[in-house]
Amino acid sequence: MPELRFEGKVAIVTGAGHGLGRSHALLLAARGASVVVNDLGGTLEGAGASPAPAEEVVKLIADNGGRAVASTDDVTTPEGARAIVTTALDAFGAADILVNNAGILRDRSFGKMSVEEFDAVLAVHVRGAFLVTRAVFGHMKERGYGRIVNTSSPSGLFGNFGQANYATAKMGLVGLTKTLAIEGTRAGIKANAIAPLAWTRMTDALLPAELEARLTPGRVSALVAFLCHEECPVTGEVFSVGGGRVARVFVAEGPGWRKEDHTVEDIRDNWQAITAEQPYLTPTALGEQSGASLQAMLD
Repeated sequence: MPELRFEGKVAIVTGAGHGLGRSHALLLAARGASVVVNDLGGTLEGAGASPAPAEEVVKLIADNGGRAVASTDDVTTPEGARAIVTTALDAFGAADILVNNAGILRDRSFGKMSVEEFDAVLAVHVRGAFLVTRAVFGHMKERGYGRIVNTSSPSGLFGNFGQANYATAKMGLVGLTKTLAIEGTRAGIKANAIAPLAWTRMTDALLPAELEARLTPGRVSALVAFLCHEECPVTGEVFSVGGGRVARVFVAEGPGWRKEDHTVEDIRDNWQAITAEQPYLTPTALGEQSGASLQAMLD
């Protein structure tokens, strides 16, 4: 089978100065893509800024014969998001791929979490992904092609202590991904999400040290590159990935139970049927889920 390459394609990777984003940018460039390496250069908590992280990744790509430009624009502002896309268009004439990876942490137990800590995390993860995607979406539609990969998290899919803000943001990206997939289909735009587990500066205080060598960012980037490729066969999907394992994660609805004008006691007495998991339905859009509910009314 031929190697999957990206010659002629232009990729934007946000949060690409460190960790997963850095790994994604390096791999896409090594496979022939021209890359916009976006990173504000701040701390893990989102403070400060520096051009050094993005410039370092650009230099690594150039030293290996690739093409890349640095962007230190802020994903959380409309102006910054537009500037990131403009950088791609000015440098390479197109923007075919977007990997929304930028993120920060403000971990704290729910009872102690401030409004500012909640808002700051959503601003980078959700608002940032929305703004950069909005800035590039029209261009992709005009060209009739696009690949978007959003970075969710197991914390968002399954919850995690001390991360109400982060988990909310990461599950929000799942909803964004599924809607982008629906709205982008006719224009040749595919959108998918990953829920990665990797050793990065975000996780080095959370994961056992002995796992560092096994949970490398590179073991996530291969999936990202595949989802960015023109051969990617899916859209609107979410994948758990890390340590060499890749798995589809899906939202399912059980067969349910129905009774016209049911009472509170009916709910209690039929709880086992209500919570049954088989046979399950995996809707790909609201209409499909609603259709199943309407059909149950007619049966």
